[in-house]
Amino acid sequence: MQLVHGRRRELAIADVMSLLLKFKKYEWLHVIDLDAAMGKGNNSDLARKVCEEATKRYGMKVRVGGGIRTIPRAAEIAKWGAHQIIVGSAAFKDGKTNAPFLRRLRTRVGRQAIVIALDTSKGHIVIKGWREKLRIRAEEVMKQLEPFCAAFLCTDVDREGTMGGVNREWFEQLRTVTPSDHCGWWNQVTAGNRYSRTDGHRRGSGMALYKGRLH
Repeated sequence: MQLVHGRRRELAIADVMSLLLKFKKYEWLHVIDLDAAMGKGNNSDLARKVCEEATKRYGMKVRVGGGIRTIPRAAEIAKWGAHQIIVGSAAFKDGKTNAPFLRRLRTRVGRQAIVIALDTSKGHIVIKGWREKLRIRAEEVMKQLEPFCAAFLCTDVDREGTMGGVNREWFEQLRTVTPSDHCGWWNQVTAGNRYSRTDGHRRGSGMALYKGRLH
């Protein structure tokens, strides 16, 4: 499923396993449980199946995210074979970074297995399925969060699903705060507006792939 701005459904594809076959040539696969992220149940059985199939059959590396807010849940997903676990909402508490949780998570699964999602709308971090906006900005907390993760996954929610191109100014700003290989970005890759491999950012795409804009 792909949402625009995290709210309006743009497309939905029932046969998830056929998509896995289509995307098997890529090194990394992101599996996001949107229902879990929004607190509306979960799709654990399907997510686990996709993760196991991608890693065992196709040798892909998989990141799994969406509603991972406890240490046991993170540990369970790690057992699926996920190379990295994406945490967003749980990385924050009372409007600040949640260092105690992140320390426990790092001890349990290891720093290299953790990706922290810094989803942003109108310049501010949003959590809980992008429904709750915090007063803090991504660039203000990256240094505090670096010891707890291997990478950041940064989403410009205002452009999510629109294929409107890269928010280059924002990503360049983030790049000045954290090492370039520590910062990846999502939802900004379109056929007509790509960063090169040498820009220092890792990048992901969803809508553009689903709609055949990228091959």
